Amino acid sequence: MSAADTLRALHLDRAPGDPLILPGPWDAASARVFEEAGSPALATPSAGIALSLGYEDGQVPPKEMFAAVARITRAVSVPVTMDAETGYGLGAKELVDRILDAGAVGCNLEDSYGGKGSTGILRDAREQAEWLAEVREAAGERLVINARVDTFLRGAVEVDSALERARLYRSAGVDCVYPILAPVSLIPALRAGIEGPLNVLAQGDGPSPGELGELGATRVTFGPGMLRRSMSALRGILDELT
Repeated sequence: MSAADTLRALHLDRAPGDPLILPGPWDAASARVFEEAGSPALATPSAGIALSLGYEDGQVPPKEMFAAVARITRAVSVPVTMDAETGYGLGAKELVDRILDAGAVGCNLEDSYGGKGSTGILRDAREQAEWLAEVREAAGERLVINARVDTFLRGAVEVDSALERARLYRSAGVDCVYPILAPVSLIPALRAGIEGPLNVLAQGDGPSPGELGELGATRVTFGPGMLRRSMSALRGILDELT
């Protein structure tokens, strides 16, 4: 079984309350810690890598992002999926080749551009679905594609637009959909309306991964949350030394 097959299989037949938990490493050292702790796979966060490299989220040059992911994949033996943001303006084949060359066997792909929150722009859903289909065709089964749905990130409060996009993206051949920042109260409706795996973002002040699984999450990721908690722990260590 290939690493991509292994990662894909980890998404399937998840029992309620037992989602696939994918810690977000930002460098080789954190990746090793997560693997040694028993994580079966890892998901790099673009925001976490940006912070570790001294950039704002979304501002890492593609060459540096792919190099950072490659250092992570070389450091561990478990499958790694890469947050490839909006694809860096690359064509589908080149994007797939660059992800695979970095050693990743999965990717996040976002459907909006620029800005924070409601200042960003959602891409036309059908155009995004067509592009995702091109990425799927170029990748075959070599990549597990997680299609991010940014409606909630961009200020929407209703579930229907997220469901419409999710269904289009699933029809395009993606493995998993990721309605980032979906309100916890809407997770059951998203689960009921989406066929296949559902990625939910865990937040520090929100439900635990197990609780998110009970609500319908198949897969739980953390964005830059683990890096931020590590930074807080480091500040605590420093306080103990002064």
